[in-house]
Amino acid sequence: MTPVLDETHDSKVQSWVESANVADADFPVQNLPFGVFRRRDAGAKVRVGVAIGDRILDVDGLLGHCYLTDERLRSAANACAPDSLGPLMALGAGARHALRRRLHTTLRQDAPASVRQAASSHLVAQADVEMLLPAIIGDYTDFYASIFHATNVGKLFRPDNPLLPNYKYIPIGYHGRASSLVPTGTQVRRPSGQTRDGEADPKFGPTKALDYEMELGFFVSQGNTLGEAVPIGDAEEHIFGICLVNDWSARDIQAWEYQPLGPFLGKSFATSLSPWVVTMEALAPFRTGAFTRAEGDPGPLPYLFSQSDREQGGLDLWLEVSLLSVRMREAGIGPVVLGRSNFRDMYWTMAQMLTHHASNGCNLRAGDLLASGTVSGADKTAHGCLLELTSRGKDPVTLPTGEQRKFLEDGDEVILCGFCERDGFRRIGLGSCRGTVLPASTT
Repeated sequence: MTPVLDETHDSKVQSWVESANVADADFPVQNLPFGVFRRRDAGAKVRVGVAIGDRILDVDGLLGHCYLTDERLRSAANACAPDSLGPLMALGAGARHALRRRLHTTLRQDAPASVRQAASSHLVAQADVEMLLPAIIGDYTDFYASIFHATNVGKLFRPDNPLLPNYKYIPIGYHGRASSLVPTGTQVRRPSGQTRDGEADPKFGPTKALDYEMELGFFVSQGNTLGEAVPIGDAEEHIFGICLVNDWSARDIQAWEYQPLGPFLGKSFATSLSPWVVTMEALAPFRTGAFTRAEGDPGPLPYLFSQSDREQGGLDLWLEVSLLSVRMREAGIGPVVLGRSNFRDMYWTMAQMLTHHASNGCNLRAGDLLASGTVSGADKTAHGCLLELTSRGKDPVTLPTGEQRKFLEDGDEVILCGFCERDGFRRIGLGSCRGTVLPASTT
């Protein structure tokens, strides 16, 4: 599907919610990401909302009692009544488009006074709510779509043969653990597991190599029937929007267990998500060509190729990961950026990942989460995990306090953020995804 620009992308339009008009705001009126929240008041209901500046508009509260003549808009409004984005995701692109346009009209600065007055009564400060997971996520799949990450990690274990023969032909992925997906701000307890040091006997205990992985996630909108594939030309019709993902990893546990079947307990203990899902429509101005493969690389097999995906399947989106230690926090020092990379450098596009996932007839469902794998670039400043950044612990990172990190320590807070920027358009942000490491359980 070719991205379409319309009045909702007009950079000159401002909102009557003043905080949305700040130059570097994540959530201007051109964004309007969806999320699920609950006011901190006792007994408050879980609601579906959109972010606008530092506020949230309660979508069901606003539209739930309106008389809506547009059938698609009426369906979308009804889908925002439950406590999950799943029903809205399941409706597909048409209803989402209608709802986005209505919300944009409601929140823009030139909205009629009566509309502004009605909507203002359904605004709540983001600081006054608890953000929850965007959807009831039945299945979670994690890919390995960055050739820079795959090569860097491969060199650490197989210096002479970093990429396995299948990498340039097939989007590599594995089925993750949906039950341990957690919203931003959830503390992550250091996991224990079985490890082996050299030729010594295996032992069980807390991981000594806890790591983050800076990733981009995308949610399935309409699914496919069991046994039926999703053609590459239709793949983006099945994507609702994107979020930030931190796929926490215990590298020592992973190294001992992953052969021959891949990740298991080294990753299933926690995966953090940002709360706001930025729709594919909001991202339209920032679409770009798919990653340019090196001369001599094989082209995608026919089921993974379309001209529109080659021309517009990429996404010019910056991702950053920062760390804040206990000593930094006590000294009043802000988080330090450890890596900054761009999603346009991914070897496989979102459409290719989704198409390959369904190519054997696997039935994807509305609200399923697919993640890109660690997003890394060509140089060290663009590495998306400590495994790469420290060369498996051999080259520690030095923090502003003089502390060094091979891997994460207890009390460390990891912060992911993401944003799109392009001349002539408003900056579109993803918000943040945060998590602090707790000591291992003593029981």
